[in-house]
Amino acid sequence: MDSIYNDLNAPHSMGTTIIGVTYDGGVVLGADSRTSTGMYVANRASDKITQLTDNVYICRSGSAADSQVLSDYVRYYLHQHTIQLGQPATVKVAANLVRMVSYNNKNMLQTGLIVGGWDKYEGGKIYGIPLGGTLLEQPFTIGGSGSSYLYGFFDQVWKEGMTQDEAEKLVVKAVSLAIARDGASGGVVRTVTINKDGVSRKFFPGNTLPLWHEELEAKDSLLDGLSAASPEPMVS
Repeated sequence: MDSIYNDLNAPHSMGTTIIGVTYDGGVVLGADSRTSTGMYVANRASDKITQLTDNVYICRSGSAADSQVLSDYVRYYLHQHTIQLGQPATVKVAANLVRMVSYNNKNMLQTGLIVGGWDKYEGGKIYGIPLGGTLLEQPFTIGGSGSSYLYGFFDQVWKEGMTQDEAEKLVVKAVSLAIARDGASGGVVRTVTINKDGVSRKFFPGNTLPLWHEELEAKDSLLDGLSAASPEPMVS
């Protein structure tokens, strides 16, 4: 009973799969939606892709509380920055603010982040900020517990100059692969595409995702599995 009580009162953790991919003209961010409390699923449809400005979004992994409060601080700072300069902040400025807050509080924060967006100076950019506050600009980056299953996949399928459609399909496929293997990732897949035309969000329910090796098809009820065929009676 004590272990059950401890799990129920554990900090909310987004054992997660988050992805950021650049393509020819913008970026695509993607994430699953499972938030865990110990071994229990606290929220199966959480949104881990948070808006920082009109043109910059952040993917959050690790401690839900830490990543949420960091995002709130950075959003506030960027709002002040935009008022002072009279123009939107660039992706690099947003990523550096995330890096600064994360690094200055590295002993207290347990969160890995991906910042992605588009600006008129440098186009689409992706930055990874792992635990500790390092800032890494990359053409694509993956994070969270599900990322361990995706490095080989991205080594094989990643290519420069993808179209928007190719990048979106790659992100959805990668997140669904991680969901199939990682117990801390699950739920639905959300994507955010950012380019010169603005931002578009897409939502992919779990029952529309591809099934991978040894995965069971989703059921609406546990009783659905019993309705297929009755077991043959035992003969003495």
